Amino acid sequence: MIDSLQREDLRSSSDSDEELPVFDFLQPRPSTDVASQKAPKKPASSVLCSVGSADVMMISSDSEDDVPLAQRVKLRQDSAVLTEGNRKGSSESEHLLTTLDKERRSTPEEADDLPHRHLSASETGDATKAIKRSVEEIRASREEALRRRQARERRQQDREALKQEQERQKAERRALAEASKALRPEECIKHMVVAVDPALLQLEGGGTLLASVQALGCSCAIEKQPLPRSVTWARQAPSAQNGAARVPEPHVVMQMTVEDFITLIHNYIQEERHSGSACSPTLTSWVRERQRLHPDKRLSLAVIELESYFRARKSQSQKRLRAAVAGEEAGGGKEKKKRRSGHAEKLPEVSRVEVEEAVVHLQLHTGVSVRFLSTWKEFSDHITMTTKAVAEAPFKRAREQTGFSFYLESEWAGGQRVDKAGKGLLQAWKRQIQQFNRVSSDVAAAILAAYPSPQLLKKAYSQCRTENEKLSLLSDLLIRRGEGVTSTTRRVGPELSKRLFLLMHSRDPEQNLDASL
Repeated sequence: MIDSLQREDLRSSSDSDEELPVFDFLQPRPSTDVASQKAPKKPASSVLCSVGSADVMMISSDSEDDVPLAQRVKLRQDSAVLTEGNRKGSSESEHLLTTLDKERRSTPEEADDLPHRHLSASETGDATKAIKRSVEEIRASREEALRRRQARERRQQDREALKQEQERQKAERRALAEASKALRPEECIKHMVVAVDPALLQLEGGGTLLASVQALGCSCAIEKQPLPRSVTWARQAPSAQNGAARVPEPHVVMQMTVEDFITLIHNYIQEERHSGSACSPTLTSWVRERQRLHPDKRLSLAVIELESYFRARKSQSQKRLRAAVAGEEAGGGKEKKKRRSGHAEKLPEVSRVEVEEAVVHLQLHTGVSVRFLSTWKEFSDHITMTTKAVAEAPFKRAREQTGFSFYLESEWAGGQRVDKAGKGLLQAWKRQIQQFNRVSSDVAAAILAAYPSPQLLKKAYSQCRTENEKLSLLSDLLIRRGEGVTSTTRRVGPELSKRLFLLMHSRDPEQNLDASL
């Protein structure tokens, strides 16, 4: 019986030896696998691990459990297979995620260079979706970058446009400031250009005229003018370097010879005497024709040495009278006198009254003035004064253009400055007195000499006993006009005395100082 049992045990052990794998028990190693940790009561009796390959395992037999060895080996083998599968699955998942991340981070061109591997259907779909999503994201990012670049360029253009506009406005303000400065009396003459006709310089006083204009400090240009022997003016812009920026002025001064002037006046007298039957041009018709040809010009005439004509005519008439009285009829004497006064004999005879009549007729019908000058020096001075007047005209017009009818003169508009020492109080008191109607500087000076301050005048009023005495306090003050033997005197009078009293004592702001008491 015992032998049979032993034989069965050996048979079973031999069968188990045939089915079990070969284990290496010579190198025992500790193991902390999942199967050993799942043992409920005691530490694992055997440890399964891989050494070099998956076919070699280590099992420790120090366990006291009753579990058969075959079951323990199978349990350890299954747990080892599960552990290896989990490890492989996690490594493949990590590899797939790494590949997708690389594909997402790379461009479509770089994605083609990635290593190809065989993926499952789900993995291929996920990768395709990731690639499509990455392409859309790249396109969206490119469009966003393009929009940002365009917005940045627009902002840059707006900044440049704003900068150019600011520079333009700054240049305009600078030009306006320079133009305003150029109109000042001390600067305007430097920007004037006097254009002189060459025919005028060929006459006797041409050199004197040119020297006077150059000494004035303005520019001088010798140019042929539309009107012969004339002088015109132009204003040059402060920033201009050439003559293209000149602004012509309408004023024109034309020099007329005595011969032309006397001839035109003689034609006017003949026309007046014959009731317009004369066909020769008169002074008025000749000027009207020039105005028609040059409507933008303001013409004025200058006649030099007209007195020489009248002196010559007077001398000739006196000589003829003496010759007629003496009975001198010698032919030789007549020839000699004709040769001496041949220039005056050629001109028609007109009187001073006829000249004045023709000039008045010219001014009434054309508005052109005529200036008679004795020498070329006077003509040069006349051109110099006209140049100053033309240069200062814009400044004076701008000063006179005010928005209020009661605007005071320039010397009054700024007021009177009074310093800390009291200098200027006397002039302030004088101006206060001159604010009354019909009070001149002489009247104010007379009151100022008697009462240099309002306090002194008020003290004098307080010393008066009656109201009438106060009203007539200033009436007997003397006002002196002029100096020397031509000086005159008069009194202030009761009217101004009354107005000053009301100014100092009235408490009614609506009271009229000119009204009688």
